[in-house]
Amino acid sequence: MKNYKITINGKTYDVGVEDGDVSAPIKSVQPAQPKAAAPAPAPKAEPAAKAAPAPKVAAGSGDVTAPMAGTVLSIAVAEGEQVKAGQVLLIFEAMKMEAEITAPAAGTVKKVHVAKGALLENGTVVVTLS
Repeated sequence: MKNYKITINGKTYDVGVEDGDVSAPIKSVQPAQPKAAAPAPAPKAEPAAKAAPAPKVAAGSGDVTAPMAGTVLSIAVAEGEQVKAGQVLLIFEAMKMEAEITAPAAGTVKKVHVAKGALLENGTVVVTLS
């Protein structure tokens, strides 16, 4: 007798076949013991996109800093310009997303420290307000 494993429609059977007479009926057909399937790994959840944290203003200095590393895409203000609290100062790209740095308080733009295309590090001073 020869034993074979046959898979039909995803279900595996152990089959025993006697040697010799080809017209002999199959002696036994039993489902194979199911193998313990390895658990599928849980899909990794993509972190939700977060808005860039509000820029920090150093106490008393009026310096607006970059909240994270990125590249300056555009500058929305010029030196000497009056800005309102929440007004966009510049737009930068970080982690393939665009983010804005806004004025934390009303004031006048004293100095713009970066140019379009500049690489920012976390904490880089981008604008000084007075």
